[in-house]
Amino acid sequence: MNRYRRLPEGGDVAYEVVELRVHGVSGAAAETLLDHPVVTRVAGDDNAGFYRPRPGFGVSDRPQALRVEAYRWGALTAGGAVRTASLLFLLPFMLVNLAVWTRPATGGAGGLIGPLCRLLAATLTAAFTLSVVGVTVDLVGWQCVPYQPCLRGRGYLSWLGNLPLGPRLALLALVPIGALRLLWWLGERSARVFEAFPAARGQDRTSGGEDRIDSPGFWNDALVVHRLRAIHVAVGLGVLDASLLATLVRLRPTPAVHLIFGVTLMLLATCVVLLLRPARTVPAGQGRGPVDLRGIRPLRIGALALTALTLTYSAVAVEPAPPYGQLPGHEGAVAGLVAVQAVLLGALVAATLHQRRRSPAASSSWLGGLATPVFAAMAVAVSYGFAAALVYRVADLLDRGDIPNPARLDRSGAPPLEPPVSYRWAALAGLITVLVVAATALWRIAATRRQRRRMAEEIVRRDFPNPPPEALPRRADVREIVARSAIAEHLGPVLTVFLVLSVVGVAVVALDLVGIGPAELSQQLAGTDGAVATDLALVTDAGIYVIGLVGLGIVVLGLFSYRSEETRRTVAAIWDLGTFWPRTVHPFAPPCYAERAVPELAKRVAALTDHGGVILSGHSHGSVLAAATLLQLPSRALPRVALLTHGSPLHRVYARLCPAFFGDPILTELGDRIGWRWVNLWRDTDSVGGPIFSAHRPGQQPHVTGPAGTVDRRLRDPRGITVPPDDTVPPPVNRHWPYHTDEAYETAVRDLARRLEPGADGGSAAAVARGA
Repeated sequence: MNRYRRLPEGGDVAYEVVELRVHGVSGAAAETLLDHPVVTRVAGDDNAGFYRPRPGFGVSDRPQALRVEAYRWGALTAGGAVRTASLLFLLPFMLVNLAVWTRPATGGAGGLIGPLCRLLAATLTAAFTLSVVGVTVDLVGWQCVPYQPCLRGRGYLSWLGNLPLGPRLALLALVPIGALRLLWWLGERSARVFEAFPAARGQDRTSGGEDRIDSPGFWNDALVVHRLRAIHVAVGLGVLDASLLATLVRLRPTPAVHLIFGVTLMLLATCVVLLLRPARTVPAGQGRGPVDLRGIRPLRIGALALTALTLTYSAVAVEPAPPYGQLPGHEGAVAGLVAVQAVLLGALVAATLHQRRRSPAASSSWLGGLATPVFAAMAVAVSYGFAAALVYRVADLLDRGDIPNPARLDRSGAPPLEPPVSYRWAALAGLITVLVVAATALWRIAATRRQRRRMAEEIVRRDFPNPPPEALPRRADVREIVARSAIAEHLGPVLTVFLVLSVVGVAVVALDLVGIGPAELSQQLAGTDGAVATDLALVTDAGIYVIGLVGLGIVVLGLFSYRSEETRRTVAAIWDLGTFWPRTVHPFAPPCYAERAVPELAKRVAALTDHGGVILSGHSHGSVLAAATLLQLPSRALPRVALLTHGSPLHRVYARLCPAFFGDPILTELGDRIGWRWVNLWRDTDSVGGPIFSAHRPGQQPHVTGPAGTVDRRLRDPRGITVPPDDTVPPPVNRHWPYHTDEAYETAVRDLARRLEPGADGGSAAAVARGA
């Protein structure tokens, strides 16, 4: 580290190398990241900041020209209560937004997958609105108020009985509008902190969300979210308007009602057209921005005006005959929406299979490239699971705890509260899916145990040959840890089973439209002695409780994750994967923290390279942020940058799950850009990280040729299974954390620093080989 360089303005200044550490999903204090008792923030803010050790505090044996800095971004993913609530209520939207980013790699645009995902996302907004309409307008306003046993002893509802039907429905329709505003607020929460980092000049993306991750402005999608938000609000308001107008058409079919209903359908059709069109366009010879906002402002104004007109007309309509049964048209609307989702899921599977055949690396992708329909099916399943649980639990509450069942009659002769039968079958499908998927997961874990133990036995035998008898229990423990860390690679069939069950379940419910679905079967069962229908209702109620327990489990898991280190890493890994990608499909998904973290890191690294070299060190998910940052750096900064990844899921998760954006060609291109100044540290005991190019042991030849084969360096973990002479316990099993306290980490840092010195041939294969 004694090299010097001549700055343009003159003067000899020591060539300084900064090791910039980026933590992973579990987060870490700046003091922990830097191994220093006192730190100071040198850039950024409390949400995401850059920290350095305070001079004069602590001891370091590093050269003066090799400094260390940390980027702490954990506050961008919010706190415990907010994260848990968002994870529960925004989970379907997060899953469908993630689906588009898991498409197969074809070397081109996303094809039909992007438009299909956007349409499916809009149906989730429509399903959410219908579920709230079903609770407020249908169960409360239409079924409960005229049903005297429902109002008895409930002063908070009985006052609604004094209102005419029209004003009552119009008043209750304000609740779905408020629910849409709540979704807006949850999705927009802290978006200015997460996504408001301004892109540099010229970093405006020129295509939609299906382009390359290294394209300029990839992480600047605020206008896309603005466009989608306006469309989805219009969809939600249009579905609410259609629900009210369908009732009026059935009760008082006046020309005015038909006209307003026709305009509402035109509004929804306009939303479909806008969703089919790409969000970003660059018209030739025009100076407007790349995001196509044409028609968005009229759409927003038109949706609000149409809703105000619908509510006003509903409130002043002449009182019809007393309502009986379900809200007119609501059952058909729910079944019709399920049918649309079934068609979209089928088309998405077909489009994904088509692109999978064109993908050169589909076989190495997760689920063979079918992750997109898997996540889309998850989104639909979770959406209807939550909707069914909400509607049926409210119906049980209003119906004095009796199970909603068309075969049961009240003493007064009035039927009980009856939600749409599609929700009943969604609950049944949810119960069957949970049981079958859980059984499949247990079967896969048990069926692969012998294979995983064989693999783990081979590893520990080579790492710890001829152990003394007293070390055999410790050796067995290490073998089990290695075997458990490989479980994720064997759970692909579980998600395949889930995809099949989800598509079949949605298709069965959709058969209601042709009269052979669940509604028809329910009517036939209700026409018998009622015993079969009662049994079916009991099973439905069990499914509702299971779905409710799953939702409660998500809440408990989210809260417990802040008490358990291992659970926090698991929950945070799922959360940070879902919120890593921009919101190009659903605007109510949780905000994308990478839209601030990546440009901010790129700006900091570029500034540091003006004065020396930078070793970008990323742990776990921080390595993904580091890779995305390097792909955004200007070409002038790349010769002065090196990459150190440890515990990295870049290949184990992202290259297999998102091959179009982090596949092997992209990772190889990343290595070329930085001259293969790249070291990746990994352990067999790590359940998250792994090798990126070649899983070879020290001293062995890599499985790939060229400089890529020298990137991966395996660390033995633990260092030993016997008690050292100067200790009382054997060395710990570090697993996923920490890496930066290992001697091999410091060796890698100093090696990369040497390769960043002026005049060092850091980009040649020989130099890379010396680092290995």
